[in-house]
Amino acid sequence: MDNDIKKTLWASADKLRSNMDAAVYKEPVLGLIFLKYIEDSFEEFRKSLKKQIVNPQDDLYFEDASDEDIASELEDHDYYLAANVFWVPTESRWQNIKNKAKQADIGKIIDDAMVAIESQNPRLKGILNKTYGRLHNGVRLGELIDLISSIGFTNKKDKAKDILGQVYEYFLGQFASAEGKKGGQFYTPKSIVSLMVEMLEPYEGRVYDPAMGSGGFFVSSEKFIEAHALEKHYKAKDQVQKLSIYGQESNPTTWRLAAMNMAIRGIEFNFGKEPADTFFNNQHPDLRADFVMANPPFNISDWGGDKLTEDVRWKYGIPPKGNANFAWVQHMLHHLNEKGSAGIVLANGSMSSNTNNEGAIRKNLIEGDVVECMVALPGQLFTNTQIPACIWFLTKNKIKKQKFLFIDARNIGQMISRVQKEFSVDDIATIAKTYHSWKQDQDYQDELGYCKSVSTEEIKKNDYVLTPGRYVGAKPEVDDGIPFNVKMEGLVEELRGQFLESAKLEKEIKSNLMGLGYEC
Repeated sequence: MDNDIKKTLWASADKLRSNMDAAVYKEPVLGLIFLKYIEDSFEEFRKSLKKQIVNPQDDLYFEDASDEDIASELEDHDYYLAANVFWVPTESRWQNIKNKAKQADIGKIIDDAMVAIESQNPRLKGILNKTYGRLHNGVRLGELIDLISSIGFTNKKDKAKDILGQVYEYFLGQFASAEGKKGGQFYTPKSIVSLMVEMLEPYEGRVYDPAMGSGGFFVSSEKFIEAHALEKHYKAKDQVQKLSIYGQESNPTTWRLAAMNMAIRGIEFNFGKEPADTFFNNQHPDLRADFVMANPPFNISDWGGDKLTEDVRWKYGIPPKGNANFAWVQHMLHHLNEKGSAGIVLANGSMSSNTNNEGAIRKNLIEGDVVECMVALPGQLFTNTQIPACIWFLTKNKIKKQKFLFIDARNIGQMISRVQKEFSVDDIATIAKTYHSWKQDQDYQDELGYCKSVSTEEIKKNDYVLTPGRYVGAKPEVDDGIPFNVKMEGLVEELRGQFLESAKLEKEIKSNLMGLGYEC
């Protein structure tokens, strides 16, 4: 989908938002976009079905069928169910909603439409937004419906789900910016998600995210499989079906957004019975996953750790009640099977802090040989926090025993706006290749200022600190071939010129002040 269209759509939707808080506005907007997608997919299949019914060469051909017969056949749910297409009841169809967009009770009309869709599609039960009737500005809601009517989710160039996925991804990023810090509850920058997926390579098995937000890791896992299908000589669709998706999220709005995100792509998922706190109401207590990927909220201080001191998950030490970082780490390790691997984004403090048992837990993780790789991230990757971050890669099936890889990626990435940076596709490929080369002993070499393979003994000498910069060293300055004395003469000459310019400006300023009757 064209970037200009996405930006125009967002600018228009954001204008319609008026004074409404972004956290309140995002679910109605994304819910309506989802409804439009369902309608477009439904209508596209409906047209295809009609062509088959009237085509004498097709198995579904109805000989001498009247218009009434054809209309009746098009209302048979079984066709749509067999094709994995959501059934849209008459009262929920977009044209019906658009025709009533300017009515005062349009919010209730949409709520009723959502209820009807859920009743006909068990996979959507409980995940559609049904709070439109509570929105006070029906006029703006009607304008939003007109705006979304301009989006077409079916064309020859793009698949409908890809277009919707692009719109969702773009809007989630924009909402994260609009919401500030709170946006981090549901959105992880795409380049971080892609990097973790490329490094972990979740081709098949159970994938789990205990702080799933909008489900970005699951979507990227599917995209990863599709991207690597040819080189692995398999059908991407068949391979995606070998992934079992498990997630958990405490925020009800975000929980529903994640479910819609999966439904868009036809991905089967298990997000538990309800939105719930991962630490206190674990929705998957018996799960032992092949892959765990997460970007949990950084440095949570009120996570209730004082009530969980005897928890079975704390194998490596009791996490401090004032910071949940190592509670997340141990929760993930607890849910890994004996061959599983995990990636978790945490604040940089987790790599070096010795506060309230954190140093002891980190020591136990290192000596337990479950830490495999540490990646230091550059600043400004996140739209909603300036806290420096890193990625921990953990495993219960470590190939290189008592060895650890450190990657300092702080100087990698490009600015995509005045305030935000991201990794390019090449950046992600470079970092992932470094990790896989080290892991498989294939052409890996330490690189000063970037990466280093380290033993447990060396980490021990550094008081069990896991900050990559401490091990990889400083990157050498590029030799430009200019002798030092020549370079210094040039710099001194440049400085001399700046001094002269400074003196000239000072003289002019004094002259101007004297003209105004001031002496200095």
